[in-house]
Amino acid sequence: MDDLERRIRERAYRIWQEEGCPEGRDEDHWHMARQLVAIQDNYALTLRPVKQTAAIGPTGEPVEPLIAVENGGEFPTLTDQGEEKAYPSRR
Repeated sequence: MDDLERRIRERAYRIWQEEGCPEGRDEDHWHMARQLVAIQDNYALTLRPVKQTAAIGPTGEPVEPLIAVENGGEFPTLTDQGEEKAYPSRR
């Protein structure tokens, strides 16, 4: 039996005991134990540092590629929405 299966079996047994040893819920306990073990394993992966693949600027922040800035286009303003004046005129 490998380590993963052993851990799932032990977790399912603890869940079964915590629920008062009910009969006929073994598959439910097994699935719940598999999920809890997977969550525990994935949590350990989140603690590892991420490798930096992008260029690092002088401030230590990643530098956005120039093509992303060139393709950004203009951001619309109120006057671009068809309004010539920012405020209504007085009558």
